[in-house]
Formats: sequence, C-alpha cells, structure tokens
Amino acid sequence: MIAFLQTSAIVSAGIEGLPLPYSLRMENWVTLVLLACFFFTAWILSHNRIYLYQQGRDFLLHRERSELFGTSMEGDVRLLLLLVGQTCILAGIYLFDCFSSCQPALASHSPSWLLAAIYMGFCLAYVLFKWLLYSLLGWIFLDKAKASFWLKSYSTLLYYQGFALFPLVLLVVYLNAGPEFLLAAGLVLLLFFKILAFYKCLRLFCNRLYGCFPLILYFCALEIIPCLILYRGLEHLNNYWIIKS
Repeated sequence: MIAFLQTSAIVSAGIEGLPLPYSLRMENWVTLVLLACFFFTAWILSHNRIYLYQQGRDFLLHRERSELFGTSMEGDVRLLLLLVGQTCILAGIYLFDCFSSCQPALASHSPSWLLAAIYMGFCLAYVLFKWLLYSLLGWIFLDKAKASFWLKSYSTLLYYQGFALFPLVLLVVYLNAGPEFLLAAGLVLLLFFKILAFYKCLRLFCNRLYGCFPLILYFCALEIIPCLILYRGLEHLNNYWIIKS
C-alpha cells in the first residue's frame, strides 16, 4: 500500500523528461522561407526554363554568344538578382544548420532567425565581394568582352547553385541528417561547382599550356581564399554570439 502511494505521488508530480535537440524543422520561419523558395523556383522554371537551359548549355559548350532567337531574361535584372538572392538564402540556412549541429550552444540562443539572417547576409557579402573582385581584375587585366563573359558565366553558376542547394536544404532540415552527411554533401557540391568554374577559366583564359600554372594560382587566390575568409568570419561570429548570449 505504501509503495502504491509513493508511485501515485511520483506520477502525480510528473517525471522530468529529456529536452528534444534543436532542429531547424521546429522553426516556422524556415518552413515559410522554403515554401517561398519552392514557389519562386517553380515559377522561374515554368516561365524561363529555356533561358536557363541556354545559359547552362552556353557555359558547358563555351559559347560566348547565345543563340540569336533564344529567349532572354537579361532585360529583367530583378529576376536575376532574385535568383542570386535565393542562392544566398539557401546557403545561409545550410551553413547555419551545419554550425548549429557542430555547436549546439549556438542554437540554444534565441532568436535563431536573426543569426540565420546574419549568415545569409554573410553569403550575400561574399558573392558581392567576388563580383567586385572579378570586375576589378577583369577591368585591369582582361578585355571588356572576356570580363563580361566571365561575369555572365559566374552568374550562371550562382543560379544553378541555388537550384542544387534547394533539395539539399530540404534533406538536412526535414530528415534531420547528421553533421557528417551535412559536411560531406556540402563539400561534394562545393567541389563540383569549383571544378566547373576552373573548367570555364581554362576554356576562357588559357589558350596555351604554359599559361595553366599562373591560372591555377589565380584560381586558388580568387576561389579558395575567399571561402576560407568566409569560414573564419562565421566562426568568429559564432564565438561572439555564444559569449554575448
């Protein structure tokens, strides 16, 4: 009888449960952002898929001029900027999920949307920095036609990076993938697009074999070092955010 009363008292008092680990799928803002990206991507692909197909084909086949009667989106700069913005938003969500998985203390501080927005701002600043750097170096060392064509090719890579990041972000958010899968998938995707960028540099700037070595140094300076700067900047931001909170 005494044991029964003790058990009843414990049940009535309740047993403290273990808190669930933080996950981005718990956040309403993540669902709203991904829904907006889904509808925007569907609208872009339904209305401008011919243009995007032409851009991808011109990139791979190294055509410096698009087809004469092809569909063009070049007049609507706002849509192109929105595509770049979508890539930065998805990259920011992905990086935030990666760092919050490796540093659980980072995700425990609210509001999470503010830190994710800062990550997106870092990604946008990274893209703008590289855009300005490419423009400056093209203006100094290249002719106007080649510099313009390289910027157009770089924009094409950004568009397709956004399309490739969307299913990856869905996987890491809603399937609760581990940090190993997060890092492996992100590195594979990054390496794939860096290889495409290096291929375009070879086709566009390297006409002779002896020019490959300076091109490799140029490529590492403009592609690898900015990635390391972005990583270190986010790492310092995380440490500051944790200490401040």
